Amino acid sequence: MIRLLTAETPQSMAAMNLLAEENSLKISLISLHGLIRAKDPPLGFDSDTGGQIKYVLELARELAAQPQVREVELLTRQIIDPRLDEQYAQLEEPICENAKIVRIPFGPKRYLKKESLWPFLEMFIDQSLIHFRRHGLPDIIHGHYADAGLAGAHLAQLLHIPFIFTGHSLGRVKRQRLSLGKASEESLERKYKFTQRIEAEEIALETASMVVTSTNQEIQQQYELYDHYQPSRMEVIPPGVDLDSFSPRSADWQRPAFADELDRFLRDPDKPMILTMARPDERKNLEMLVDVYGQSEQLQEIANLVLIMGTRDDMSDLPRSQRQVIQNVLHKIDLYDLYGRVAYPKMHSPSDVPDLYRQAVALRGVFINPALTEPFGLTLLEAGATGLPIVATNDGGPRDIIANCNNGLLIDPLDGDGIEKALLRVLTEPEQWEEWSEAGIVGTRQHYSWSNHAKRYLRDLSDILEHSPTPALQQLSSKRRLPDFDRIIITDLDNTLTGDPEALAEFNEMIRGQEHIGFGIATGRRLDSALEMIEELNLPQPDLIDTDAGTQLHYGPRLTPDRSWRQQIGFAWKPDEIHKVLESLPGFFLQDERHQSEYKISYEIDPDSSPSVVEIQKALREAGLRAKVILSLGMYLDVIPVRGGSDLSMRHLLWKWGFSPDNVLVAGDSGNDAGMLLGRTLGVVVGNYSPELEEIRNRPRVYFAEGKHARGIMEGINYYQFLDNIVIPNDRIES
Repeated sequence: MIRLLTAETPQSMAAMNLLAEENSLKISLISLHGLIRAKDPPLGFDSDTGGQIKYVLELARELAAQPQVREVELLTRQIIDPRLDEQYAQLEEPICENAKIVRIPFGPKRYLKKESLWPFLEMFIDQSLIHFRRHGLPDIIHGHYADAGLAGAHLAQLLHIPFIFTGHSLGRVKRQRLSLGKASEESLERKYKFTQRIEAEEIALETASMVVTSTNQEIQQQYELYDHYQPSRMEVIPPGVDLDSFSPRSADWQRPAFADELDRFLRDPDKPMILTMARPDERKNLEMLVDVYGQSEQLQEIANLVLIMGTRDDMSDLPRSQRQVIQNVLHKIDLYDLYGRVAYPKMHSPSDVPDLYRQAVALRGVFINPALTEPFGLTLLEAGATGLPIVATNDGGPRDIIANCNNGLLIDPLDGDGIEKALLRVLTEPEQWEEWSEAGIVGTRQHYSWSNHAKRYLRDLSDILEHSPTPALQQLSSKRRLPDFDRIIITDLDNTLTGDPEALAEFNEMIRGQEHIGFGIATGRRLDSALEMIEELNLPQPDLIDTDAGTQLHYGPRLTPDRSWRQQIGFAWKPDEIHKVLESLPGFFLQDERHQSEYKISYEIDPDSSPSVVEIQKALREAGLRAKVILSLGMYLDVIPVRGGSDLSMRHLLWKWGFSPDNVLVAGDSGNDAGMLLGRTLGVVVGNYSPELEEIRNRPRVYFAEGKHARGIMEGINYYQFLDNIVIPNDRIES
């Protein structure tokens, strides 16, 4: 049973009964990178278009077929790229009845690899909010991989919707394995953006009510590396295999046309086939497989080697790492003079794959996955489901698959002799081959059907929803007062508005002279302190005041509190326990009472002796505490609830008001302001900004002014022509 993290509010009867009703449940899956389309996605196109794409599409199809489910939407990225099919530009595409792909436009229009998507995730979050406002909130959000994990976690925090996370592969694990090679830590960081990826995974794990894993090894050896390791919220639900497509040969089955492609390479195409299917990635260990085959006269005598290494028109167009793997494979084929014995076709379509397995069965061959590591291994299920015995690396998913199906052998991927012996055993023991073939057909249907996966998934989802309150933003009051302005300027106080009295006077005059423009304050100060400064600076009466580092929201001259924000801000907030952890750390000095509030703990730190923000966050997570840590001006540290912060408070009020972020200009100078500066709002960083904001330079819609203090705000207003017809020169930053 999953132990759930829930808000301390009464259970919603609507949520409790949700799964008892037919057609009641809406599920939003998020998978942001790679090329996703409903039919024949180009698996193997690159390292981002592989098993995860297949997983989310098949999960969507099977969930949509369940009686409780009304709708499944798979949110991904819209791509407009002349090199690619126009289908990836379509905003919606049906997958099947009750399931569809929804493509959200964010970032550059062209195709980007996943490591280049990080600067644009806030744009995705804001665009998704627009989508949800138009089409209704889901009952559950499920993020796949780190990028969608981070985006989905933020959406779930903001909308108070339960969140599910599937990591697929994990940054800490990949960094650990790659660091054993020749590459330096700096080069690995530049290439893979591990710091951002791992922090995204930590936030996803921290937020998730359930983490779906494929194997027990994932929980015990991979997720265990994370600060927010909560095995009680991790469920092993193995992915399924499409048993309609991947089935044994029928009585009228005929040799597929794709076999002719293989014949072009092979001197004796009727020999048994040693088949492998993987994108050209170092981790897949394809070069070792060619070494084993090239050094084994016996294997060459009795079988052909067939290498399906993704698809390629021109090898020079591939990423350098993939190109290098293919070149190394071709070099070894030449070195061992394997021409006529090895096939390595350039192209294949997903529809070719089931018959390729069946052709290998007809030739009494074997499927091998020699990867150095294998989180799961969907190709092993596909092979097994068609009746093809398997040989697979003794790691992760293959262990569970062979334990459940008993349809092949495990190998050490670095032991060439062991790989050769396993392949020879499968190919030379006909009775054992028959047993493994039949066991794979039976075992995959017993243990790895998508129907079983969906039923397990919905069972656990039922537990989550029964313990979750109805989202506070599900029903917005029709009586709420809408703003009577069409755009708004929101700015920090200290060091942003203050510091240049002459510029501040010009700013005040400008605000008072523009009736169609609203005015808001966002500050780390407490409400009482903020009001004193507003009066002292002779500022106009704010239409909204966002105080206490994004944990308190008040509106209008009566300072009306935002009740729905108050309802959710205290989620998982344990201030006494946070004090205990932080006061044991060196270099921490609690600020005086004027800087403390109900949902904000403020310290001054000594940068020379205190831990880094990453280490502080790690200490809190290891203590089982959920909180955000914000550093400003290098020395002021605020700790707030996970559902607080200027990023969430800003999006919350825009959601409630139905206000477009394109008509919101926000200005700030320190790390406290970073959250609200990112996304679809129009950001202005004043010239006297603190160093922690340097990391958001070159992000979309973030303008770094030369003018300081209020002069910088005025410069930003002119940059966006905010008083007239708004323009956004920095809307799309190419990555």
